[in-house]
Amino acid sequence: MTVDDLRERFHPRRYLPESWLRLVRSELGPIIGLMLLGAAVLAFGNIAEETLEGDTHAFDRTVLLALRSATDLADPIGPSWVEEMARDITSLGSMAVLTMVSLVVIGYLALHGRRRAGFLILVSVGGGMLLSTGLKLLFGRSRPDLVPHGMEVYTASFPSGHAMLSAVTYLTLGALLARVQPSRRAKVYPLTVAVFLTLMVGMSRIYLGVHWPTDVLAGWSVGAAWALFCWLVALFIQRRAPGSLDSGNIDR
Repeated sequence: MTVDDLRERFHPRRYLPESWLRLVRSELGPIIGLMLLGAAVLAFGNIAEETLEGDTHAFDRTVLLALRSATDLADPIGPSWVEEMARDITSLGSMAVLTMVSLVVIGYLALHGRRRAGFLILVSVGGGMLLSTGLKLLFGRSRPDLVPHGMEVYTASFPSGHAMLSAVTYLTLGALLARVQPSRRAKVYPLTVAVFLTLMVGMSRIYLGVHWPTDVLAGWSVGAAWALFCWLVALFIQRRAPGSLDSGNIDR
């Protein structure tokens, strides 16, 4: 018996009514989204609690020192071009770059009549920036003083704004792009790129010594949570009042 034979034999449509299958297909995405949202919120809460209690100091210290030369803490490991590349990568998570990228995409969507998708990006990214600022003011954690900083910093350390806003922006854009792709493989690609960019930006912050590792982990967690929350709210509005934001589905 071949794999195709087994797949056909045990396919859900052989055992479940078509109406049930349609229900599962329509609700599976929101259910998974809610589960991921809950996991991200719990992760952020645990990291924040451990950080406030000082339990993450040893971990933060170990990681930062591992990325520095043993003879010169001002020198990150690797050749000099790696440090320069890290600065280039970290700029992909700056507020200026993310704002410009978001506005360009929103403008493009508006020209093509996809105002709802543009509104989702505006709320997600704009709200994420406000949330990031509020959390930094709330926790007020100092920047790492263990190693010299690889670039100038001006705000509090927890959570990492670059890590958080990269997650918010790139995951939102990746999800929107994935929705309009025809195949599963094509849907996976933009989401994979979004996750990759988010991870690279966050790791560059640690490498440059401008954030404790737990700052970045918290930024990733709360950024993903906010992006998922905005996406789920948009889906809820679409289902309850299809014409409340615009005509058509969330892509329009």
